[in-house]
Amino acid sequence: MRTPHNQTHHPAQSDGPPSESVPPRRNPYDELASLADHPLDDFLTEDGTATSRDEDAEAPWTPPNHRRGNRRRNRATGLPTLARVLVWVLTLACLVTLADRWALLYAEHKASQQLKDKLHLVAAPEVHIGGFPFLTQLAAQRLDSVSVTVPDIPADRVTLTQVTATAHDIRLDGDGPTAVRGALVRQVHGQVLLSFADMDRELGASQVAFTAHGTGGVRAHGTLRIAGRALSVRADARIRRDGDRGISTLVDGIQLDIDDLATYRPGTGPTEGLHLTPASARRLTREAEKIKALLSVPEIVHRLGVPDSAVRVALRDEDKLHQLTGAPRFLHDLTRVNLLDVALAHPKLLERLGLDLSLLTALPKLTRPQIADRYSFAVRLPAPPGGAVRLQRVAVDKDGIRVDVSGTGVLLGR
Repeated sequence: MRTPHNQTHHPAQSDGPPSESVPPRRNPYDELASLADHPLDDFLTEDGTATSRDEDAEAPWTPPNHRRGNRRRNRATGLPTLARVLVWVLTLACLVTLADRWALLYAEHKASQQLKDKLHLVAAPEVHIGGFPFLTQLAAQRLDSVSVTVPDIPADRVTLTQVTATAHDIRLDGDGPTAVRGALVRQVHGQVLLSFADMDRELGASQVAFTAHGTGGVRAHGTLRIAGRALSVRADARIRRDGDRGISTLVDGIQLDIDDLATYRPGTGPTEGLHLTPASARRLTREAEKIKALLSVPEIVHRLGVPDSAVRVALRDEDKLHQLTGAPRFLHDLTRVNLLDVALAHPKLLERLGLDLSLLTALPKLTRPQIADRYSFAVRLPAPPGGAVRLQRVAVDKDGIRVDVSGTGVLLGR
């Protein structure tokens, strides 16, 4: 007899000992029947968020990339902020720098005007305050350095072309940055220049030119009118220090040239007086009549140191005359003869040599101090209100006379 397929078959039980239980097998048809009790729509929308096919087609879902989105958002919001900060910093720095420079220019202008008034200068000096920033130095009442350039300072007969000085370690005295009463300069170094161009204008009156002559000497070239004639004059001036704050000149080597015939040096020494130039003495020995006229004067023969016997033989024999006058020793001694000694006693002789008698009488009246005074000068620096200022070195170069100056503990504005 056949049994229906939906009946459950149970295994037969035996009377023997119990064996291991076998789990019952599930019927797949029973599972399908249980699904009929639950609608398919509820199964598909368990989370309660069912969407239609049209909505899924319009907005397909893709997984987000949170890392890349955050990086773009940080860059977009960070760059403008950094740029704004930089702009504000640069603007503030520019404003502070402009304020510092404006205060510096104002301080330099005030210092320049005060120096002009105190030193009675025609032009205001140039003042430069070193160090940066200036406002912090002013607040601390201490300046690193100050440079001052003063042009055209009157100094007796001459004008100091330029005075430059640099002060270091300046301590300000005042109640605040805007109320400075004075200053203490710990160290100052400077240089004074006296140019030859100013000396030419002030001492020579466009008739004398000054040039360097060695490391410490000055030579003056010019003209001097004596007895209606313009004589070329040359003088040597030695520059020397006069104490701690002054310089002076010692004029020596004054010489007046009478064309190329003779030179005059004021004084009574053996090398001073009126002497023939080597060129004129050489020309004179070639003219027999003129040299015989000289040898006929006993004062000249005595000064030449030539024996009388040699002179008598030379006056009778021209060969002996040329032999005597052509010797180097004779030419040297001839240039050492002072013609002023025989000028008054033998005026005709000097006229034959080409010398003007009126000029020879005027030259002895021109003394050395009179000539030296035309080219001498002195300079003395003013004494500071406190401390010490000293001249260190005096030198001469192609531009003029330069003097180094140094000082310590100089007080200003008190």
